[in-house]
Amino acid sequence: MTRVKRGTNAKRRHKKILNRAEGFWGQRKNIVKRAQETLLRAMAFSYKGRKLKKRDMRSLFITRIGAASKANGLSYNEFINGLKKSNIELNRKMLSQLAIFEPEAFTKLAEMAKK
Repeated sequence: MTRVKRGTNAKRRHKKILNRAEGFWGQRKNIVKRAQETLLRAMAFSYKGRKLKKRDMRSLFITRIGAASKANGLSYNEFINGLKKSNIELNRKMLSQLAIFEPEAFTKLAEMAKK
């Protein structure tokens, strides 16, 4: 029976880790064990960051809508409540876009929300 050498598999696995650790500082870029530790931590932060980004964007949309609705004489919660009562189903991202790029349309929405 022939002898099986498994160095190629380990090398491939190590190379994959080191390629992902490119740009890290010190041993973190060229020592497999350090690179693995750093990558695990970096991946955890990036996962968390993707969740936080959604939260941050929603608060930005709310701030923009609040500012635009104040300019039309409504508070944010009055505006949103008025839209719900008049069965206008626009999400906060779209309302934010309207407030920035189509202020006339947003003003019409604010008038509908007042009624």
